Amino acid sequence: MTTLINTSENLGKAIRSARRALGLTQPQLAMAAGFGVRFIVELEVGKPTVLLENILRVLQALGGTLMVEGLDDAGAANGDQP
Repeated sequence: MTTLINTSENLGKAIRSARRALGLTQPQLAMAAGFGVRFIVELEVGKPTVLLENILRVLQALGGTLMVEGLDDAGAANGDQP
């Protein structure tokens, strides 16, 4: 499944949807990702100050990945910096 994520709220909705599709409760996802339930609740409602590293851990626990489009892949591959 591919979902357009352009706000923290959209990210939260996508994570909630994926969790539910897998039949997981918030406590089960929290345990699988190594977080407390409160973090999962805040993530699913779109708290904007969540660390990317933590989001990636949750996505991994759900079997998902993060893909970024619209960036220059050639520059990133060559180690170019702005």
